[in-house]
Amino acid sequence: MTDIKYSINKHIGTLSESAKGWKKELNLISWNDREPKYDIREWSPEREKMGKGVTLSK
Repeated sequence: MTDIKYSINKHIGTLSESAKGWKKELNLISWNDREPKYDIREWSPEREKMGKGVTLSK
């Protein structure tokens, strides 16, 4: 399985938080060194794991 590189360029806001500490966030993320896009997905408390999400371009 190929590693996916990502860089959170800007944290825009937190939309919700679960009882286990996972947060659904809106961020501006660069995937695999490409142009940053808006991204909505859940992140673990230390941002070491992520859930499925939606990526949107301008």
